[in-house]
Amino acid sequence: MRRVVVTGANRGLGLEFVRQLAARGDDVVAGVRQPKLADALNKLASKSAGRVTVVQLDVGEPDDIAAAALHIGERFDSVDLLINNAGIWTAPDQPDRASSGPLADLRPDAVLEVLRINAVGPILVTQALAPCLAAAGQGVVVNISSWLGSIRGATNRGNLAYAMSKAALNMLTGRLAAELAGQGTIVVSMSPGWVATDMGGPSAPLEPPESVQGMLNVVNALTPAQSGTFLDHAGAVLPW
Repeated sequence: MRRVVVTGANRGLGLEFVRQLAARGDDVVAGVRQPKLADALNKLASKSAGRVTVVQLDVGEPDDIAAAALHIGERFDSVDLLINNAGIWTAPDQPDRASSGPLADLRPDAVLEVLRINAVGPILVTQALAPCLAAAGQGVVVNISSWLGSIRGATNRGNLAYAMSKAALNMLTGRLAAELAGQGTIVVSMSPGWVATDMGGPSAPLEPPESVQGMLNVVNALTPAQSGTFLDHAGAVLPW
């Protein structure tokens, strides 16, 4: 039984992570921006025999992160696995092009919002939970990235803020892997593949259960030697 924290757990990959982790017998704290509106997650929690706890956790709000970390510290004496899953494709209440491009249509506030949630949010959550991860002995941090964050693969136009945010997240993975090695924490970036979620769209070839099952299988087999790597949902190493 592991003690796990999942951010962005109200839908898509986050919800599927919670579902599969609870089914495997893990205790899960599921962080969401608006718990009262997370109907599917609350239903899952109500049927989990206490394995799933829903907490308010907006990764863009430091006060939320602090309060959630306090709750997690009261519930768990350590955290075995942190999944930094929360993220946005474009800035809320802004046209997609304001953060995705083309260049002439970009708006600074929209671009900054995507970077704040996708790249800065995981820094703050990991910072708050680092002591709990250290207490686990060999805790694991999984930053949910994307193949769009691969600079080597940046051959297409568009998706500017999102791609930049995931490239920044990958840099965070490398830096944190080096910094947290001393406390035994493994840190990896993982690309879930193109998944049929609200973000990925209905044409995506992967369904959430397949993607999440693959990622959890990879996580279960991680070794310290793999810390600081960028992996896909089947465990293959991706180019930075």
